[in-house]
Amino acid sequence: MAEILRLPAILANMTEGTLARWLKAEGDMLVAGEAFAEVETDKAVVEISSENSGRLARILHEAGKVLPVDTAIGVLALAGDDDAAIAAAVMSQTEAEEAEALTFDAEVQVAPSVSLPESRVAASPNRLFASPLARRLARENSIDLARLTGSGPKGRIMRDDVKAHLDMAASAAPVAPATAPPFVTDAPHDSIPHSQMRRTIARRLTESKQNIPHFYLSADCQMDALIALRQKINADRPGDARISVNDLVVKAAAAALAALPTCNVSWTEDALLQWHRVDISVAVATDGGLITPIITQADRKSLSAISAEIGDLASRARAGTLRPDEYQGGSFTISNLGMYGVRDFAAILNPPQAAILAVGAIEPRMIVRDRQSAIADMMTCTLSLDHRAIDGALGAQWLGLFKELIENPLRILT
Repeated sequence: MAEILRLPAILANMTEGTLARWLKAEGDMLVAGEAFAEVETDKAVVEISSENSGRLARILHEAGKVLPVDTAIGVLALAGDDDAAIAAAVMSQTEAEEAEALTFDAEVQVAPSVSLPESRVAASPNRLFASPLARRLARENSIDLARLTGSGPKGRIMRDDVKAHLDMAASAAPVAPATAPPFVTDAPHDSIPHSQMRRTIARRLTESKQNIPHFYLSADCQMDALIALRQKINADRPGDARISVNDLVVKAAAAALAALPTCNVSWTEDALLQWHRVDISVAVATDGGLITPIITQADRKSLSAISAEIGDLASRARAGTLRPDEYQGGSFTISNLGMYGVRDFAAILNPPQAAILAVGAIEPRMIVRDRQSAIADMMTCTLSLDHRAIDGALGAQWLGLFKELIENPLRILT
């Protein structure tokens, strides 16, 4: 019998994803293991593949839709399957969805006094068809599903229907006077819909800034010795194997965390988690937004290994082909905007991590050395900290250790 292709759970605890793009059209042949579509998560665009060979006989959902995990998105016709087998597979899936809705009927009894939308009354007065995500969202917000009209197949109530009801209720509720008028313009512009990644970034950064007590510490690092060491290391290396300043910064940060593990922590309501590994997240800009692939056990890896791994992870991050385990987790983040000429900045924490280091550009500055004026290559670094997990004195101790390593770079390699 023809096989149903479903939206997989690419990430742990994933409940929905965006069907970003079909790589195959109806009628195209698939080889086992060949990618047929792309799914966008909150961090990357991931290809999904078929376990069997066959023909993509039906596409059940168009690209661009946000769908619950395990939703049937297509039908794969296997060897020997005819039109009847394909139709039977589609019918079987439809019946399964209706059975799921009937199971929900046992939980939600529609009282005769409830006024249903006319279309729903005509179809079936006592049956509610709703997706699992729609049901959960309705339960969490005490919404009577019987009062909603579904936009899905056969009037099925989808998550977006519940969200639209919530948005309508929120807009109807009395609100405090706005401090500024809503933005309205008739100037020519493009309206670019938010990707799932961009929405997640916005939500997480807002939650981080609102809920975590940030504080900031800055240090100016003299870079002359590190630049000289880097030149020696790269003297006999081919271009694609050259060590960057950022590689040395990652290695120095990892060494400082290994030496001061009380900064390698995360805050939870029940306990302070002190991590046994030093896993450094490195911020990478992509077309869809910021992603932070992880150098695991960075304190134990050689400079060459760190450099090669950062290059590989950054390349695959921009291509959207990272595995979830390559960007989920981490105990500390480094965000480097020095290559853009930014002198200094303060980064927002990447929860549940308790620290992030913002690295600025290297530039010549006038300094005082041995009570004499001199010119040196300087780099400003700003450490953002979660004050619940790391106190000011402890953060200052870590930053001082990091500065010492940067200014005496041979110690980074030992």
